[in-house]
Amino acid sequence: MDVLIVGAGPTGLALGIDLARRGVDALVVEKADALFPGSRGKGIQPRTMEVFDDLGVRDAIRAAGGTYPVGMIWQDGERVGEHQMFEPAEATEDSPYNEPWMVPQWRTQEILAARLTELGGEVAFGREVTGLTQDEDGVRVHCADGPDLHARYVVAADGGRSAIRRALGIAMTGETVDPHPMLVADVRLTGLDREYWHVFPPRGDGDGFLAICPLAGTEDFQVVAQFPEGTAVDVSLEGVRKVVADRSHLTPDAVTELRWSSDFRPRQALADRFRSGRVFLAGDAAHIHSPAGGQGLNTSVQDAYNLGWKLGAVLTGSAPESLLDTYEEERRPIAAQMLGLTTSVHRGETRRGDATRQLGLGYRGSSLTEETGTLPGPLRAGDRAPDGMLGGVRLFDAFRGPHWTLVAVGVEAPRPPATTRVVHGTGQVSYGKGLFLVRPDGYVGWAGETATGLKDYSARVGL
Repeated sequence: MDVLIVGAGPTGLALGIDLARRGVDALVVEKADALFPGSRGKGIQPRTMEVFDDLGVRDAIRAAGGTYPVGMIWQDGERVGEHQMFEPAEATEDSPYNEPWMVPQWRTQEILAARLTELGGEVAFGREVTGLTQDEDGVRVHCADGPDLHARYVVAADGGRSAIRRALGIAMTGETVDPHPMLVADVRLTGLDREYWHVFPPRGDGDGFLAICPLAGTEDFQVVAQFPEGTAVDVSLEGVRKVVADRSHLTPDAVTELRWSSDFRPRQALADRFRSGRVFLAGDAAHIHSPAGGQGLNTSVQDAYNLGWKLGAVLTGSAPESLLDTYEEERRPIAAQMLGLTTSVHRGETRRGDATRQLGLGYRGSSLTEETGTLPGPLRAGDRAPDGMLGGVRLFDAFRGPHWTLVAVGVEAPRPPATTRVVHGTGQVSYGKGLFLVRPDGYVGWAGETATGLKDYSARVGL
């Protein structure tokens, strides 16, 4: 096979979808017997919604979730005030998705897995990877049960305890963000409305906070509780009932069902490398986030989105193998930036707002980025390509699919490379005047006032 993806979380499934629509022979393997059952990464940021638009799952994701509720602060059984969890933002023509969208992680994965199957892809469950060997021709992956698997490339999307990362000897550098252990659980309960995200601050007796959030699109609530340092967190039904009763006005039997639970210590860590030969790290295997700010799942899906088109171009022979070097070059700095942001949000130093929406991220400093204009306008090479109307065409509609797109604003469009779509017109304020070659992952790779240099750039990236 061409690509073996280890791990059927959001990262592995998104990559599987991107490769499947490119006709790449890929397989997703997962050591568990089923998809992850919990709500953990429940926030879909606006930039990830744009990615999901392109991958063909936006409508299903929108239908499965909802907006985040306003926080309601409780004290001694009384409501004492509302708290805005996110800085408000208006949808605009160039950024149609303006707010985080809540979908429990288990549901997001179901939607991604269904899309992968629709495209002819496959997830093989119960296949635990124990090690691998590689040479100049490919990678042989060893499994606990069943025969070895062989692929030209392997992508480790197997989580923060990645077996592949350990087998490669790639270290992670990081720190504990908060020494206080946390409980997260999906429950059914009575006695609270679903209009608010209910927050119970610490009572001053040494215990931490309790937050109970209705999970959009379900009948469940997500319980999050913080404990004193050194506490052994009880993740059983009785343990969850006790913490809810101790820190709120609810009785233990208000928690009627425990659907999933886990404990964790908030930390952040970054892999020293994102690539070793023919093996790539993506998602939590490459970077571990505090859940504050909802950046982990989103950064991970965008790892897959960056890597997918590059693997496709190299495997079809249209681009040189060196194109794959730009994956680590582009994604590792972004991951480091997002780790800093999530840590800052966790510690209350930064509010959830423009930075957490991830619309401002880009690759201006990448070796894959080329700006030839002498007087660049509002949009430069390396920036995210905005939405909007041009020549009667919605740009996100033009971008959708595994191709490149040449956007010509107020200038004549040259004959494009094969497989490249052209959109042209005048008066696109978000772009300014000029030519913009938009990559398959929605970033401007090349920009200029004329077509000088476009042909050479196209050849370099395999067009």
